[in-house]
Amino acid sequence: MKIGPKYKIARRLGAPVFEKTQTQKYAIRLERKGIKRSMKPKSEFAIQLNEKQKARFVYALSERQFSNYIKEALLKKGSSVTQTIYQFLEKRLDNTVYRLGLAKTRLAARQMVTHGHIMVNGKRSSISSRRVKEGDLIEIRKESSTKPLFVDINDRVKEVTLPGWLQLDHAKMQATVTGAPHYTPTEQMFDLKAVVEFYSR
Repeated sequence: MKIGPKYKIARRLGAPVFEKTQTQKYAIRLERKGIKRSMKPKSEFAIQLNEKQKARFVYALSERQFSNYIKEALLKKGSSVTQTIYQFLEKRLDNTVYRLGLAKTRLAARQMVTHGHIMVNGKRSSISSRRVKEGDLIEIRKESSTKPLFVDINDRVKEVTLPGWLQLDHAKMQATVTGAPHYTPTEQMFDLKAVVEFYSR
């Protein structure tokens, strides 16, 4: 997926949606440019569109991929639409690899998966959109573990705070999906309620 100039997109959306913009240096840069002060009042549609774009860029998805998740969630009965959408996004294999700290960015995690470096339940998996489920065992392919890509992996994963639905055995470098992601609006930089409203127009 071709994204474009990340700093420019993040400034336009008013949120550090890319990993490279989630730094103190970038936050100071935003303040100096007065981004928050210069933002004009937006219409309800513009706000919804902005939230949709923020969520889409956070997970590095095309419009088609993202809208398909929304449509699937809207058709699912008996569950919270926002929770369902969040779980669809979080439980992608590439995002799971990123959450575990095996890759520094979601795009790097996607490449890691598509190149066949990741195994799920003992089998090589190269589908980045694969949806992991509770009980799944995720690990680096043995033949890939000696590659330069993973040379500092032990130090890398120690710096990551794992979400509650994942557990990692640092000694074996094996991760287990132990539950389901839970969407808490105050902990996210995007509002999924506004996203649902955008697609429900």
